[in-house]
Amino acid sequence: MLLDVLLYFAVYRQIQSQLSSELEQFAALRQRIFDGEARIERLTKYKASLPEAGKKLAALIEDHTLHRRTAYSQAFKLLRQVAEQSAAQLGKVEFRRNDKAAGPVLPLGAAINAEGSFPQLLKFAYGLETASDLLVIRSFSLTQGEDSPPQLRLLVDLYFTP
Repeated sequence: MLLDVLLYFAVYRQIQSQLSSELEQFAALRQRIFDGEARIERLTKYKASLPEAGKKLAALIEDHTLHRRTAYSQAFKLLRQVAEQSAAQLGKVEFRRNDKAAGPVLPLGAAINAEGSFPQLLKFAYGLETASDLLVIRSFSLTQGEDSPPQLRLLVDLYFTP
């Protein structure tokens, strides 16, 4: 019986310890293989979608960005022409996009500041209102400081076809 106890502690416990260590290594290796296969599958899907993503990106640049750039250019050209005709000084212009609007026209909001004499500012506002482009004046404020010339602030929506 003493021999059985010695064999148990000397051989069986040692083999059992090695076996559990090997099982843990096998489980870790199997998990790494599973993770690698999942990663390969994700990368294969990503690789398959790359040509389509490139086409979508090109379509976005062609169909969306260039039209928006053209709208900003047209709007600023209109403002500059009207300011030159009225002899008013065009100040800060802030454009605000409206991405939520849907329809056949692209709305572009703008906050326009100009300064000059009262007749120049009225001529500037009238020039914008009667411009051939579709433009809606949302707000009109005229202020004059003690030492500064009159200033005009307009909030307008310009509409362009995309």
